Amino acid sequence: MTGHATDTIAAVASATGAAGVGIVRVSGPAVPAIARALLGRVAQPRHAHFAAFRDAAGELIDRGLLLHFPAPASYTGEHVLELQGHGSTVLLDRLLRRVCELGARLARPGEFTERAFLNGKLDLAQAEAVADLIAARSQAGARAALQSMEGVFSRKVEALLQALIALRVHIEAAIDFPEEEIDFLANPAITAQLESLRVELAELLREAQRGLRLNDGLKVAIVGRPNAGKSSLLNALAGSDRAIVNAAAGTTRDVLRESLSLDGIALELADTAGLRETDDEVEREGVRRAHGELARADAALLVTDAQHVQNDLSLLAGLSPNVKRLVLINKIDLDHASAHHESRDGMIWLWASAKTGAGVDALREHLKQLAGAGGGEGSFSARRRHVVALQQVAAHLDRTAAVLATSRAGELAAEELRQAQHALGEITGSYSSDDLLGAIFGSFCIGK
Repeated sequence: MTGHATDTIAAVASATGAAGVGIVRVSGPAVPAIARALLGRVAQPRHAHFAAFRDAAGELIDRGLLLHFPAPASYTGEHVLELQGHGSTVLLDRLLRRVCELGARLARPGEFTERAFLNGKLDLAQAEAVADLIAARSQAGARAALQSMEGVFSRKVEALLQALIALRVHIEAAIDFPEEEIDFLANPAITAQLESLRVELAELLREAQRGLRLNDGLKVAIVGRPNAGKSSLLNALAGSDRAIVNAAAGTTRDVLRESLSLDGIALELADTAGLRETDDEVEREGVRRAHGELARADAALLVTDAQHVQNDLSLLAGLSPNVKRLVLINKIDLDHASAHHESRDGMIWLWASAKTGAGVDALREHLKQLAGAGGGEGSFSARRRHVVALQQVAAHLDRTAAVLATSRAGELAAEELRQAQHALGEITGSYSSDDLLGAIFGSFCIGK
């Protein structure tokens, strides 16, 4: 996608910093004239000029550095001017007003990155990664956002897109030559090509889901019957007495949330009310909220004990297949059991004691892995819309396979592939609506 803005924008990039530096950035066709007015001469490209910034009456505003980045070798692809001065908000405001007097206007949130996208400097996934990097809540999230900014995610999407287009070309060739359609679509090579595409998509979807958890943090709902030790476990994971612990059942009436960083991995834990039938109106509301928290969670952590585990497993019934499940057999100190863990029935099983801390470190490690730790250097950040788009692509490819396996209707298969291509294109911005762009860039901060 290409575009070209005709006006000049300016924004305060930062008001203060560790060194007391403030920055005003300007982008657009009027930048060379603005730079010359502020510097008193033509600015040398990509050279730091020490300048006295003055207002229209010649009064000194501030002294600092002026840097001019000519188009197209700049962040936005346009002429860009960076003015570095002292970090006083008063001085920055005066400098910003002076720049606007010389022909600029205030930038909208995200307009610098939006112009970079429209001018082909970034695709949409890379542009979103800029905001993700700024808002990163963990070291792992920041590293993943940097990978997306460098185009790791975009290149994977593009490779998948090219494979999809190649398959679409073969299918549509059969439509153009209907007398050969049945034999052509029955070719095992077409089925193999489609199956390979589905396998590659499934792997990219898994990576994107991991990137989403790295970006947003893993949301874990701690559930179980009353008095199973959920609040004690939350306190053990948090390393502080965040939740009230009492022997009386039903102590927790509402959802208690705690944000943690485990070795740079962000987690959001939600301690919920004990799940049981009750006549207490307040506790019943807590149970309702607990079920709502389960529906929104990335992972469900069932806290139980050796005596009740078989009955408590029913609390995990009906969850979405996308929700990861962990079963923690608590209170092993009372049963004189040892802390250990294993994988069984598609779930992670752990034996621990929230009271003594035995086995809690193993739980932390499993939560970190679910949150995306250990994804390797190629791990990238992703957003929920990316995951939804990839799921839509998967659904279209599933329907394509069903069509080819039954009716051999080339037109239907081609239409499914066309829609799959459109969904993939929305990730990087090959296909995008103005409403989508407005929603994405409207969430950015001023100056980016």
